[in-house]
Amino acid sequence: MMQISILGSGSVYGAPVLGCNCSACTRARSLKQYIRAETSALLEEDGYKILIDAGIANLEGYFEGSNLETILLTHYHVDHVMGLFRLRWSKDRTISVIGPDDPEGCADLFKHSGVLDFGRKAEAFKPIELGPFLITPLPLLHSKLTYGYFIESVYDASGSIAYLTDTVGLPSEVSTFLQSKKVDLAIIDASEPPAEQPPRNHNDLSMALDIHDTINPRKSVLTHIGHELDVWFERNPSRLPNNVFVAADGDTYEVASRLNDSNFDRAFSNQISQPIETTR
Repeated sequence: MMQISILGSGSVYGAPVLGCNCSACTRARSLKQYIRAETSALLEEDGYKILIDAGIANLEGYFEGSNLETILLTHYHVDHVMGLFRLRWSKDRTISVIGPDDPEGCADLFKHSGVLDFGRKAEAFKPIELGPFLITPLPLLHSKLTYGYFIESVYDASGSIAYLTDTVGLPSEVSTFLQSKKVDLAIIDASEPPAEQPPRNHNDLSMALDIHDTINPRKSVLTHIGHELDVWFERNPSRLPNNVFVAADGDTYEVASRLNDSNFDRAFSNQISQPIETTR
């Protein structure tokens, strides 16, 4: 069965933020389960592992001696690639890094790549076969060339995932593409509290929920959470839609197709005991 683990669920600020005494940052200092690292995820099936984004600085501690096959990048902002700067000097085998064809990259990653192989580029709407996965890059709306990914398994019973961060809304062609699919799990950027003025580079909560409504997945998980949004959740105790949840670092979801609803629902009930409440 396809499985995705949230290694980090935080915005570029993460939580706690140095010098910030908001309730979310104060809580994260005292209770480690509320810490939010840089947004990233680990995709697995049949022992095949793909890391989605690499912003966590000490990635080598996550994969020592493991069979990490590929790193899939959404884009080259530093909070999504920072871990590569140490990982590149690994004494392990070469690791393929697939991402947008962005000639700027980030700092000297391309010039001094070490064990990282940046030769394969993602192209919009051109599926990539990686082990048991078929992955379609989806162009997103961000300040740097950015892709989300639609992830399917070669096994029909393993379902599908739409991974959609970093973005502010969706391009119409991406919405149309996802509406034509049966999305089992959507992982959606929700960086900021609801705002009167649309944000520039990331969804606020209202925009994230609009994406959920538009693509109509069975369930959605909100990620790339900023500390201001965590404070907003605390102050607004109304429920999210029943099939929308807020990610926490360390959450793992088993993604089954509609052929196996009970297992899919049980995976969520095991991982998230109390959905955070909010209003539309």
